[in-house]
Amino acid sequence: MHAKLSRRSFLKTAGASVALAPLFYACSRPDAGQPNIIYILADDLGYGDLGCFGQKKIKTPNLDKMAAEGMRFTNHYAGSTVCAPSRCTLMTGKHTGHARIRGNALVALEPEDKTIPELLKTAGYATALVGKWGLGEAGSAGVPTKKGFDSFFGYLNQIKAHNYYPEYLWRNEEKVFLNNEVKVADRGYAKGIGGASTKRIDYSHDLFTQEAHKIIQAHSESPFFLYLAYTIPHANDEHWILNTHGMEVPDYGAYKDKDWPEAEKGYAAMVSRMDRDIGALLQQLADLGLEKNTLVIFTSDNGPHKEGLNDPDFFDSNGPLRGIKRDLYEGGIRVPMIARWPGVIAAGTTSELPSAFWDMMPTFAEAAGIKAPDDSDGVSIMPTLKGESKRQKMHDFMYWEFHERGATAQAVRMGKWKAVRHDPKGPIELYDLSVDSAESNNVAAEHKDVLEKIIVYLSQCRTPSKEWPLTLKMNPNTNQTENK
Repeated sequence: MHAKLSRRSFLKTAGASVALAPLFYACSRPDAGQPNIIYILADDLGYGDLGCFGQKKIKTPNLDKMAAEGMRFTNHYAGSTVCAPSRCTLMTGKHTGHARIRGNALVALEPEDKTIPELLKTAGYATALVGKWGLGEAGSAGVPTKKGFDSFFGYLNQIKAHNYYPEYLWRNEEKVFLNNEVKVADRGYAKGIGGASTKRIDYSHDLFTQEAHKIIQAHSESPFFLYLAYTIPHANDEHWILNTHGMEVPDYGAYKDKDWPEAEKGYAAMVSRMDRDIGALLQQLADLGLEKNTLVIFTSDNGPHKEGLNDPDFFDSNGPLRGIKRDLYEGGIRVPMIARWPGVIAAGTTSELPSAFWDMMPTFAEAAGIKAPDDSDGVSIMPTLKGESKRQKMHDFMYWEFHERGATAQAVRMGKWKAVRHDPKGPIELYDLSVDSAESNNVAAEHKDVLEKIIVYLSQCRTPSKEWPLTLKMNPNTNQTENK
């Protein structure tokens, strides 16, 4: 075991340049078997954007090493195809048929919405969120410090999170002003909220990494849950303000001399920067002697984007899958996931278990030795992580809905079968993912028996939502949409 660094010496080597976070110490672990849990979430990273998932151009040596030391999940799914509902399913353990937040809108979690950090605190965990939240604005019941996090440093608003050089970030429930100067958007959906910086000094991703180092150091003697929600490689959609691309990064690094479009240089540099910083966090765990008692999971909140002048086809960011962000085809919701826990998860393993964001709540509950809420849609994947596949429970089905293209799109995965429909009364497409992961051959006509089962699931898989009713396509006779 490595000797532990002192707090002062570690922060000196980490090059910290922002004020220290409030720290929450515990005298000892309530249960010596409880692992620390670090959940790292990328933003709009595609299934094919990592070397260990087939990427050829972008270098991700640290995440590739993490996969070699742990387990790759090749059938893991985000909670949605855009960020806010995806993060809601993660935090609450409920899919988008039951979650409070089912689309990108300023709807906040309520006190009755129980979250992962609230659950883990009952087991003695210290809890911290660093990065992007998107589930409650300032003054609402949904701010992180009211939803179980002891500390929070990052963005509350997902539109403000577009800007990597913001005017301020939130620490708990107070603004921390940075050294950047921002020009605010004067039109479009981001008017008065989003922006781009004319003076770029403090890069939010770097501040998040520094904060994560401090939290790990502070809790080296007690169990902790760190939710590290990076914004890389999301685009700044307000890039037009400065007449440039939206892949904001301090430098292009190894890609500066590539004969590539500028946006693609930026995209690759963002992903490699994140990879570098995750490598440093994993090294910190080793230096502190914590790696064998820490479960680290890395994944993405949805598929790759076509924003900020980025072209997802340039890097084949969705790999063999069809679709990108805002699609319910596999490329929009299937994401890379890597889990590492030396001594528990066998190195160099791959799991084809279908799993989703809402499985994290029961998984982390089992890791902490407590019971998950009865109303969770998830199942614990801890048996798979431990190599106990015979004990692994399977989903009867998994469900998604999406509300941002004029009608409610829905998708169901049932075993090897994947169903997609773009309207609640429209035809159902059916794909056999065991032979057609690209969803190129609609076999609905040949499998009426499968469709009948899926139709039953679709009729039972959601609770009514005032904010997100089932919306039909535009009626050409009335020029209005129909709600159900």
